[in-house]
Amino acid sequence: MPIEQARLRLTSVFTQRCVYLFAALLLLIVLVPFFEGTAQGRILLNIINVLVLVTSAVAVSRSRTCFTLAIVLGGAAIGCQLASVALSEPHLLHVSRASSAAFYFLTLCYLLAYVFRNEVLTVDKLYGAAAAYLMLGVLWGYFYMLLLASHPGAVASSGQPIIEASISEIVYFSFTVLTSTGFGDIVPTHPVARMLCVVEQTAGVLFIAILIARLASTYHPSERN
Repeated sequence: MPIEQARLRLTSVFTQRCVYLFAALLLLIVLVPFFEGTAQGRILLNIINVLVLVTSAVAVSRSRTCFTLAIVLGGAAIGCQLASVALSEPHLLHVSRASSAAFYFLTLCYLLAYVFRNEVLTVDKLYGAAAAYLMLGVLWGYFYMLLLASHPGAVASSGQPIIEASISEIVYFSFTVLTSTGFGDIVPTHPVARMLCVVEQTAGVLFIAILIARLASTYHPSERN
């Protein structure tokens, strides 16, 4: 029956570990502008960030070392962020963002190694590739926030230097750079910010090109007798 076939297909999709990672990342990105303005909203975003941590650790847990590093870095990021809110200490927030950047970078490296491994391309790998693309945008978002912490005004919005950007602004700017959309309303003004934008644009273009090449290599031309 069609309903039973649809149920079986849906079950087979959600047994893949990278599906949860992709869903958690997408949910985090979509909910940021709706909940970042209130204390309760920030708590909810922290909970979703924990969900991203757990799904990332599960997705890359091909080895015990990888799983342990993901738990340590992600736990440090969330712990320092909560301590920064409780103690009103901005330095702990910078440590949290640095730990988050290291955590996302670690997970991204393991995800890319898994996706581009010379094996049969599965549904799990496709969701892993989509999650890795989202993680590129989130990772560079942390880079921009760390840069603004040390060089306020390194990015300008509508001609005005941004001293302290909101999370939604940074996420928006990062993904417009990653996808080479370039609306022009937020632009880099500091040399380091421009360098980060160039590297992110290059990474986004190369990721799509390499993924297409990986997909094309999966299907070999039929041999003729």
